[in-house]
Amino acid sequence: MSWIVLVVSGVLEAVWATALGRSAGFSRLAPTVVFGVALIASMAGLAWAMRSLPVGTSYAVWVGIGAALTVGYAMVTGTESVSLVKILLLLGIVGCVVGLKLLH
Repeated sequence: MSWIVLVVSGVLEAVWATALGRSAGFSRLAPTVVFGVALIASMAGLAWAMRSLPVGTSYAVWVGIGAALTVGYAMVTGTESVSLVKILLLLGIVGCVVGLKLLH
């Protein structure tokens, strides 16, 4: 169950990071609210998962999922350029996250 919560928290990290970018310095209400809710939920889930998973592994998985999804979403929506190198590097992050899960 801790791993499921950790993965969901990583997804929520991507949500709050994307909302933060769209909030225009917290001047747009909807993205600011999404940012706040997703941030609190993401941090709460990370903290809960860390009760039974190692801190280093939890944090690395959380950041890896959040970073990969944030960049992936930005590339899909056209706000960030797409390149083969970026895709391979993102796959490397995903591979490392999977590896950490398999080693635990």
